[in-house]
Amino acid sequence: MSKPPGRRARGLSKDEHDLWSVVTRSIAPLRVRKSRVHAHDETEAAPEQAAPAKTKRTASAPPPPAAEKPVPKAPPAPGPLERKLKSRIARGAQSIDARIDLHGMTQAQAYGALLRFLRRAQEDGAVTGLVITGKGARGGADAETGVLRRQVPLWLALPEFSTLVVGFSPAAIAHGGDGALYVRLRRKR
Repeated sequence: MSKPPGRRARGLSKDEHDLWSVVTRSIAPLRVRKSRVHAHDETEAAPEQAAPAKTKRTASAPPPPAAEKPVPKAPPAPGPLERKLKSRIARGAQSIDARIDLHGMTQAQAYGALLRFLRRAQEDGAVTGLVITGKGARGGADAETGVLRRQVPLWLALPEFSTLVVGFSPAAIAHGGDGALYVRLRRKR
């Protein structure tokens, strides 16, 4: 944007200068990345080309970009339990290795307790777990019912739980029905 001819640029007031210095202190430079095309061209360089001589870096030259570490592939999001496994757990043919009851907890308490429970169960080598959420308060129209019952399945689908959980499904009536979930735990790597 250019200034109109014949006009002088106005200087910053003290308040504007102070604000600008605060803003510029919080700015960090962007990382420079090599583009894929550029990196591809370097790998296809002719073998007879000699390696470039090492040059002394000047103070004004930017440092070479850091090699990017490969990002580990995240486990897939949990899905429903297999029908056979759910049936075997309901019949008692497959044991439930770990249980947690979240009754009476706030959402924050339940979230932390569930995460600790799943980590500990995975450490102990558990395959299946039972998470009891409860069905919620039976109250009037103003009562919020089943907060944990609605929230726990959403939490189990979050990325931080994907390293712990393979799948989950509502429990059978004998194990709590709609107020509980069967959880299949991922084996520890």
